[in-house]
Amino acid sequence: MHYKKQLKHTYSPHYTENKTWFSEKEIIFRSGGKARAIKLSSRFQIIALIILLLACAFGARAYHVYNKSDRIIYKKDMELVRTKDAYEELMGDFMAIQRNIEEVLNSSQTKEIETYKKKASIVEDKIKQISAEKGWDDKKVNEKIDLNEAILQRDLATAERDSLREQLAEMEEAVKNIKKAEMDVFSKVEAIASSEINKIKSSFSKINEALKAQGLYFNPLANSKKRNSKGGVFEKSSFIDLKDQEIIDKISDIYKAVEDVEYYREVARGVPFGKPVWSYWLTSKFGARTDPFTRKITGHKGIDLASRTGNKIRVMAKGRVTKVEYSNRGYGNLIVIDHGNGFSTKYAHLSKIYVKEGEVLSSDTAVGEVGSTGRSTGPHLHYEILYQGRPVNPLPFIQAKIS
Repeated sequence: MHYKKQLKHTYSPHYTENKTWFSEKEIIFRSGGKARAIKLSSRFQIIALIILLLACAFGARAYHVYNKSDRIIYKKDMELVRTKDAYEELMGDFMAIQRNIEEVLNSSQTKEIETYKKKASIVEDKIKQISAEKGWDDKKVNEKIDLNEAILQRDLATAERDSLREQLAEMEEAVKNIKKAEMDVFSKVEAIASSEINKIKSSFSKINEALKAQGLYFNPLANSKKRNSKGGVFEKSSFIDLKDQEIIDKISDIYKAVEDVEYYREVARGVPFGKPVWSYWLTSKFGARTDPFTRKITGHKGIDLASRTGNKIRVMAKGRVTKVEYSNRGYGNLIVIDHGNGFSTKYAHLSKIYVKEGEVLSSDTAVGEVGSTGRSTGPHLHYEILYQGRPVNPLPFIQAKIS
């Protein structure tokens, strides 16, 4: 029995010590005949694993957001194409209906009247033939012919009147149907225009939320170009003689709606809607924040959009470049653009600049690349929007992108 007890503690080459996953580990380095051991504590291993899992999750989310954004933009582009096609198709239907009205009005044919006249001529010739064969008196025959002709003309006039009444009733019904189709087309065109106006107005409402926080307000109808706009009640063209007041009023409403769409779109081209860099993540918001260098609470006049070095930066509204410089105030490579309507934008920490002072730009023009120049902890775009010279929160402008 004692011998068996001793065997329990005897060394076995197959014995392995049970260890937990995060038990303390050692890494041994040998160099120049010396060995150096580094211990990895359980806590260090857990933290390293958590950091690795967070990095994987962030990468997966960034990839998902990128693909989702691409699908959304493609869907919006297709919606815009379908809207334009529908608008053109409806206008084509309107023109076709207008031509149909003219064809109906010009199709007053008298086939039945001609038929009656031919029958009367045949009857008259037959009477003359019989009178010649029988030797009847021409005077009596002529009296008979005149009487028969009068009766025939009366019957012909009655038949012509009844035929014209039927044609008139059919024409009135056709005009009613055409008018209904026209009104449907007009209503659809007006609905498309109204929907477009509502989308643009909604975007202006979103940015005004940010402006009101700074005691400001942007009124698109106060644009200076509105004073020079042309409009008014729809006037009939000389080549279209419209007498239906309901159609005239409807066309007038459509002209006004289309004019409003063009006006709001023109104003929107001077407002920086949308994101200036395609792929980014927000690292610093507008307003009070902790300074990344001093760790003190300071004001932040814009937002920081972290992105890869070299990613293109695009201007989101038409405008003129008013400043291109390397700023000693911490901005690094800086571009300032005036968009008119009181709006201007700043793009800081750029690695490359594509534009020059005084250059006039259209919307979606690339102006430079993301970098980390100036007072910066890593590659990102510092983006500012100013209205009437005062900084406002750029996030609502990015979220209120007009398709």
